[in-house]
Amino acid sequence: MFAMCRGLLVMSVAVAAVLGAGGGAAGRVAPEADVSHHGHVTYADGRLDIVLLSENRGPSAVEDTTVRLAFSVAPAAGHVLPGGCVRAGEREVLCSTGPLRVDGTRRETVLGLPVAGAVPAPVQELTLRVSTAWNGGATDRNPADNDHRVLVLATGDPYVF
Repeated sequence: MFAMCRGLLVMSVAVAAVLGAGGGAAGRVAPEADVSHHGHVTYADGRLDIVLLSENRGPSAVEDTTVRLAFSVAPAAGHVLPGGCVRAGEREVLCSTGPLRVDGTRRETVLGLPVAGAVPAPVQELTLRVSTAWNGGATDRNPADNDHRVLVLATGDPYVF
């Protein structure tokens, strides 16, 4: 009997936490989406080229997401970023993906960045971290497919993530 009452109490507390006091609009459950980022990155001659494909496997669409690209070596200052992208620090860029429908349609973001310090002594390797900074307020039960760390050598070879 105690176990059953305890189970009902735990469930009641969980429902109250989700619905909030009064169950009004402020307490609505967040939509669920499975946002993922994949693509490839190449590094050669002091230039880093990134092709990023973002998609959503649902069950809810998201109006926008923000992907964070963090670098172990700073991109050169003063370089113009593509529309929807901004610098968030010396070694970090944030890019909007735009709306991501449920059907898995991919949104492409392409960046070409010169690497600071690559001339006259080229950097031989760097790391890139790709992660979701914001996903439109949706919950994501599979965040592993939108967080990647990639070691990129200065060979010009594509490194897939």
